[in-house]
Amino acid sequence: MTGAELSGVPETALWTLRNRAEEALRDDSDFTDKEAIRLYKALAGEDFERFGPPSQIHALRAMVIDEIVAQYLATHPAGPVVALGEGLQTTYWRLGEPEAAWFSLDLPDMVEAQQRLLPAAPGITRLPYSVLDRSWFDRVPSGPAVITAEGLFMYLPPAEIPGLIADLAAHFPGGILLYDSVPRFFSALAMRGRIRLSDNYTAPPMPTSQSPRQARRLPARIPGVIAARDLIPPPGRGPWASPLRRRTVNLPIIRSIRPSLTLLHFAA
Repeated sequence: MTGAELSGVPETALWTLRNRAEEALRDDSDFTDKEAIRLYKALAGEDFERFGPPSQIHALRAMVIDEIVAQYLATHPAGPVVALGEGLQTTYWRLGEPEAAWFSLDLPDMVEAQQRLLPAAPGITRLPYSVLDRSWFDRVPSGPAVITAEGLFMYLPPAEIPGLIADLAAHFPGGILLYDSVPRFFSALAMRGRIRLSDNYTAPPMPTSQSPRQARRLPARIPGVIAARDLIPPPGRGPWASPLRRRTVNLPIIRSIRPSLTLLHFAA
């Protein structure tokens, strides 16, 4: 392999890949991601050090995604799964290459990288579109679906998010949407170029933020959304496993400044 050859927001796929692989390589971690490890080692020529010290946060996020998708497929074995901005995520392989219809949507350059770097997967339909280009709806059947937007919404213009969610709810009635968000202070720092992971890498601008409190208001504000749930990642290891941390994540002050995972339910 000559490298991933990604830049801008798509380059963040390498950041999350490194973090998942490093966590999966640890003997004291409960996280498993064989495909991430394989790709991480295959891309040994990449300068992964530019992303700073490894963090378990992306592995913990992936564990929540796995659980929600697996629960959905247990009752809807045919799916579909709709992965928005999937990047180099390896959920499909962690879940044992399910037989469900799996639609992976991302920008054309990223789809090219997926086809070059990831294993052939006949069960995945790759769609080279921006998530904001609604013409991709014509490629995915309408009806209930589990939709993931992992590491995506924070990079989209905030004015686009409500309309996008409303359109997803209309096209996938009875479905669910799982996405993660950054807090407002983190978004503000990223917009000023202040999220420096190392001397050689600054995280891209993140114009959109959301708190759990804002998420709870979405059913009253977005047509088709009937419920919103704040999900807490599993304990992890080290300080992340602290019982005190588990007890304090929903204190008002902490809740307003922590990253969040939101599960939305759409009206049938």
